Amino acid sequence: MSALLLRWQHISSPSTQILPMFDDTMPPVVISSSETRVQTPDGQLHVKRWQPQREAARAPLVLMHDSLGSVDLWREFPAQLAAATGREVIAYDRLGFGHSDPNPHRLQPSFVESEVEAGFTPLHRALGLGDFVMLGHSVGGGMAAMVAAAYGRQCQALITESAQSFVEDRTLQGISAARDNFAQPGQLERLARYHGDKAAWVLSAWVDTWLSPPFAHYRLDAALKQVHCPVLAIHGELDEFGSLVHPENICTWAQGPCEAEIIAGGGHVPHRELPERISSRIAAFLSKIA
Repeated sequence: MSALLLRWQHISSPSTQILPMFDDTMPPVVISSSETRVQTPDGQLHVKRWQPQREAARAPLVLMHDSLGSVDLWREFPAQLAAATGREVIAYDRLGFGHSDPNPHRLQPSFVESEVEAGFTPLHRALGLGDFVMLGHSVGGGMAAMVAAAYGRQCQALITESAQSFVEDRTLQGISAARDNFAQPGQLERLARYHGDKAAWVLSAWVDTWLSPPFAHYRLDAALKQVHCPVLAIHGELDEFGSLVHPENICTWAQGPCEAEIIAGGGHVPHRELPERISSRIAAFLSKIA
């Protein structure tokens, strides 16, 4: 049993990087990162943590990736966010994605809400997180909202980026176009760089679930009406997967103070398109939060 527990909680050798600040007047920030695995009833999750050298005694940020995403696909953003906010940043691959174990199930229409118990709760317990801040991109924003609703006392703030508040026609059109693109030779192999032999499952989990009639009823209003912490809703003006009705809905439905940050000319991935602006905006938003 002890050997098994060690395998579950194995932590790789930490790595360190020196990140230049976006503001040239500020000294570079040293960010250390480490990786671990967390057991769930259906398999192990791959987890990565970024810690600034002068970490503030504040709640860490937990990142939820998008439908085709993974820890690796966040790229430099978690380290940039740790440097900008002075907080620890934690990201994990959901079951079936990235370096996590394969998901033995097909995604159900309730998969967004189910991620609270399937992935986040085991992570929260294994890492002993206590209070935290949620940040989710695209469908990960919906999952982050579900977590904020379920963990009302411990979630200190919610940040959504390009989150869909319901299944919009624009969303379905964008997914259909992406499905056709992935049918072209070599496209699935690009996805396999990040998900290995799970790539076909990842694509199906996105396309087939979102385009299925049962998922048409997906909405975030019930969850957001249970969210009382401060909320920041980031959305690109030209997001091909969702119009500006989504940040408007998020701020209407959330019960706490809510700020909408609309990125003029921005697409679906603002943190990749404008990392300096997004990191700085999040840091300013969190500067007043424990």
